[in-house]
Amino acid sequence: MSGITIALSKGRIFEETTPLLKAAGLQPLEDPESSRKLIIGTNRPDVRLIIVRATDVPTYVQHGGADLGIAGRDVLLEHGGTGLYQPLDLKIGRCRMMVAAPEGFDYAGRVRQGARLRVATKYVKTAREHFAGKGVHVDLIKLYGSMELAPLVGLADAIVDLVSTGGTLKANNLVAVEEIMPISSRLVVNQAALKLKYGQIQPLLEQFAAAVGDAPC
Repeated sequence: MSGITIALSKGRIFEETTPLLKAAGLQPLEDPESSRKLIIGTNRPDVRLIIVRATDVPTYVQHGGADLGIAGRDVLLEHGGTGLYQPLDLKIGRCRMMVAAPEGFDYAGRVRQGARLRVATKYVKTAREHFAGKGVHVDLIKLYGSMELAPLVGLADAIVDLVSTGGTLKANNLVAVEEIMPISSRLVVNQAALKLKYGQIQPLLEQFAAAVGDAPC
């Protein structure tokens, strides 16, 4: 029987995933933060990790490049989640998807007046659905980083972005004006792999669930 491949990304999510891997009896043989390798073995010969961009995790799992992966809800919403089983909220990488605007900008008033807003974000699908649900007319401007800069230079009236402590917003004279949804990281599983490798994957799901004090769906 072939082994199990788990897709992970570097950074904060990996750091918070490490205790969960340990609880599932998995120990990476190298530190992905310092190693240049993209495929990293573990203490279990039948389990390996692949290190990919956070936004690519769902794609690798969906198309079978990995059997399991860990991805933020924000990434999954933009991806669409097609063909992915999402059995568990791992309760890590917690933050909030927010609308933010410059201090003094009357966001609520503009919305009430039915004004058309220019909104910068990399979460275009999520933002579009949010504003459509509220009946707010927006022109969405896709950016890949430094979202806070857009209102400061007149590119946008507001932004949609992830907010953790709010420190970056404050440093750039922006304030959160509306919460769209809470965000955390989810365990995702390739549906075909779950059927073909059930005996290997299900115990891992149960171990992850026990580590976060939850039950898989």
